[in-house]
Amino acid sequence: MPFKKTTIILFPDNADRLRQYRLPKYLPIFLVFLFVFCAAIFTHFFRDYVILKTKMPFLAQLKKENEKQKMQFIYLFEQINQMKQRIEDLQDIDRSVNAMVDFKTGSDNKPLPGIGGSDQDLLGPDISVEKDPRTLVRLLHRSLEYLNLEIVRMRRGMSQIHKHLKIQRGLFASTPSIWPIKGRLSSHFGYRRSPFTGEREFHNGIDIAAKRNSPVVAPADGIVISVGRNRLAGRVLSIKHRDGLITKYAHLQKIIVKKGQYVKRGEKVALVGNSGRTTGPHLHYEVHIKGVPVNPFPYIQSTE
Repeated sequence: MPFKKTTIILFPDNADRLRQYRLPKYLPIFLVFLFVFCAAIFTHFFRDYVILKTKMPFLAQLKKENEKQKMQFIYLFEQINQMKQRIEDLQDIDRSVNAMVDFKTGSDNKPLPGIGGSDQDLLGPDISVEKDPRTLVRLLHRSLEYLNLEIVRMRRGMSQIHKHLKIQRGLFASTPSIWPIKGRLSSHFGYRRSPFTGEREFHNGIDIAAKRNSPVVAPADGIVISVGRNRLAGRVLSIKHRDGLITKYAHLQKIIVKKGQYVKRGEKVALVGNSGRTTGPHLHYEVHIKGVPVNPFPYIQSTE
């Protein structure tokens, strides 16, 4: 049905005349719609309030867990920093070992790149927990990647150093470096006056005076290449070491190794005697390099 205009009449106190107000005919419809709209807005906000209030404990728990997660990230970065410091200490040791053995691993020894974990801007209290977990996770993964690469590099370097030292140990073990017998040096290498003829002669080795049957040891790892006897040197023994280096022993009382036998540094190979032409019990000791007799002193510096 069509809406009619509405008239409102007011009767003011102590007034001489009435007041009339004519309202548009569509005003009731507008008021109805305004009421419905306000009711809908109120219902919407009330529903959101109820939902938010219901979720408040969950949001508080989530915030607490986020704070806990942030503290765990900070702890992990601190642990990574400690690992980084330990690796840097190992790098110093690695460089010292390389310098001691005069060895280069072939890999660069650049310091470990900065890996984060102590950045105050990153871990400061003003950083939003809701905003930064992705950044923290990214930095954490990058830090762990750096650490893993550095550990692999150091492991490779240590492996090469180990191989190098193993080779050097083998070279050292097969290089004469100790006295073959404990005793008193009675004759040097080089020219001397012969104790038998009084004439000047070249002495190919050194003489070490000792008691009869004193043990003679191999000054390095090697293989016995000859065992025998002759008129002047008496019972003789020769041991081949590395790089064409041979040691010879003469005037022995007894030889306790056989030709072709492998002997180790410090192993007993014979007994001191005075076989052959001698003035008393002693060991005649020679060092030959590629068939040429050399002064044994550079090879007997250790008194092991």
